[in-house]
Parts: sequence; structure tokens; C-alpha cells
Amino acid sequence: MRMTYPTAIVLHAVAQGVRYGFDIIDASGLQAGTVYPILRRLEEERLLTSTWERVTKARADGRPPRRNYEITASGRKALVSALERYPGVARVLEPRARPATI
Repeated sequence: MRMTYPTAIVLHAVAQGVRYGFDIIDASGLQAGTVYPILRRLEEERLLTSTWERVTKARADGRPPRRNYEITASGRKALVSALERYPGVARVLEPRARPATI
């Protein structure tokens, strides 16, 4: 698989715990039309796996089910190579907002 800069960003985001499409878009700053094809290719190459969340959970939250992605062992190896090729990728992801504590 050709590892482009945007592909490395998406792979890194999933490795950092960003699990579904909209969160990856928000964290990376990439467009949906870029992120979703990359996710499909990474899954086809077995660098990611995905599962759908339960419909009951999604309905309880008032939204459609999310497809959650997880990096594989092969994906981690590919990420190491990608980070060597594109060292700036590790700095791309925006800090995740944390809930306020009272």
C-alpha cells in the first residue's frame, strides 16, 4: 500500500485512540472525502479492523451507529515506517478535549 501523508495521519489517529470517522476528521483536520476512502483502504490492507457499535447504544444516544476502527499489529508496523517517513505526523493531531471536572 502506498503510504501518503494523509494516510499516515489517519493511521496515527486510530493508533492514538481516535476510533470513528467524525472524530478522525475533527482530530486530523482532513476532509470526510479524504478520511473515509483512506479508512476503507487501510481496512482492505488489514492495517485496521472495524466493528459497528450496537444499534441500541446509538439509538439511546439519538444518532446512527458508529463504525469503530482499531489498528492491527501490521498497522502498527506500517505506522512506525510512516512516522519515519513523515515525522511531522505525530504533531498533526489536535489535542482531544477533556471533560471538565468539578
